[in-house]
Amino acid sequence: MLPQEIIRRKRDGGRVSDAEIAFLVEGMTDGSVTEGQIAAFAMAVFFRGMELSERVALTRAMRDSGTVLAWDLPGPALDKHSSGGVGDDLSLMLAPMVAACGGFVPMISGRGLGHTGGTLDKLDSIPGYRTQPDNDLFRRVVREVGCAVIGQTADLAPADKRFYAIRDVTGTVESLDLITASILSKKLAAGLDGLVLDVKWGSGAFMGTLPEARALAESLVSVANGAGLPTRALVTDMNEPLAPAAGNAVEVGHAVDFLTRRRRDPRVEAITVELGAEMLVIGGLAESLDVARARLVATLDDGRAAEIFGRMVAALGGPVDFVEKAARYLATAPVVRPVFAETAGVVTEIDTRAIGLTVVELGGGRTRATDPIDPAVGFTDLVGVGAQVDGAHPLAVVHAADEAAATRGAARLVAAYRLGEAAGAPHPLVADRIVA
Repeated sequence: MLPQEIIRRKRDGGRVSDAEIAFLVEGMTDGSVTEGQIAAFAMAVFFRGMELSERVALTRAMRDSGTVLAWDLPGPALDKHSSGGVGDDLSLMLAPMVAACGGFVPMISGRGLGHTGGTLDKLDSIPGYRTQPDNDLFRRVVREVGCAVIGQTADLAPADKRFYAIRDVTGTVESLDLITASILSKKLAAGLDGLVLDVKWGSGAFMGTLPEARALAESLVSVANGAGLPTRALVTDMNEPLAPAAGNAVEVGHAVDFLTRRRRDPRVEAITVELGAEMLVIGGLAESLDVARARLVATLDDGRAAEIFGRMVAALGGPVDFVEKAARYLATAPVVRPVFAETAGVVTEIDTRAIGLTVVELGGGRTRATDPIDPAVGFTDLVGVGAQVDGAHPLAVVHAADEAAATRGAARLVAAYRLGEAAGAPHPLVADRIVA
């Protein structure tokens, strides 16, 4: 087979066979298919799309490109995955919350993709934390602590790891077909008993409209359940940053504050609890969503979730007192200052994607797959839709490497906000629930 012929057929709108997909994925894994050919295939799929059978074949081939884990645990192996957004640090809180309720969470996460922050880039802000442990350590931490949030090890869906990095820098992120295969290949390789998906829609999501997000959620749920993994999805709002922090170290700091109840953000808590409740029900750990919600909130109130997060950090090489002294360990930017709107008013709309791209431009993301990341940069205290801003109440606080970067970042942030006299009705946090 010739990669260029497969690319040409997909470019022209044809169907690629299971064998041809397997050939391409094998080439991604062993290097015989070049970066340019992978990028060309991704662009062809972006414009021409894939049939369901092609989507399933790509997912399975990437899953089978490496090791497929099997667990022997005293409880269900459960996970959650987000389709990506801005200020989305929920994985850091959700994994220990579910673990505190009796689940085991082997969470394999990714790096930043396009304008969205990556869970692994956030965790790299923690000194010593091993985001890519070997499988033995991964298994041990999951069994002993209850959760481990890591990246793809070298032998877990290695084809996706390469494909993911190339998609990030070639403008081919927002493809329903490729997002489906990328997410599910990792989750199927993790040997899960249940999966819950957080599919975002809105100005900060890869799926800008609600119908697009529903289509992605339905694709993910149908492919995952068809492959034997019980899966359901929530379609949630990303028309404004989810958390009031966007960046890497700043989001980790926010997560610690959330887990320890030093701050309570209603949007963050509501969506975290909803996702966790679905996980507990799908794993047979709660008889109803109401019971599950109450149990999850209790893990925050009594400190169990924070304690498990601290144990996970220590077990994966981070400081043993990270939860207690996070501010001491997380990097801080040289320039930290408030950003004010040019006029007073009420926030009516936010270009959330623009905020994510501004974090990338500050150094908190990548424009090339090999770019280093500055963990300290980003924004904190981001206000949401409906907030009143004026000369005393800023839009956010910028964290930058120097004054020039802070000035550029502040200007871009101001441009991302629309002000008026009053905001309209808010979007529902959870717009839809997709089950098999």
